[in-house]
Amino acid sequence: MNGSAMDEPDTDIPTHPEEIRSNFDLRIGKSISLKGSARITPAGIVTAGVTTLLVALAFVALTSKRRW
Repeated sequence: MNGSAMDEPDTDIPTHPEEIRSNFDLRIGKSISLKGSARITPAGIVTAGVTTLLVALAFVALTSKRRW
């Protein structure tokens, strides 16, 4: 491998028709540069929300029964 696989995303992969994409370039000073991209579907957003809700409910259930 020559390491160029991380430089450009693979466009041959079929994507979801409702996919949400985001790209960013962050530059701090002259020597620090960060590039990133993300993609998510609406189902992924709903799944993340449900997971967060369940973790919060478990936290509340565990901490409310604890006595000092």
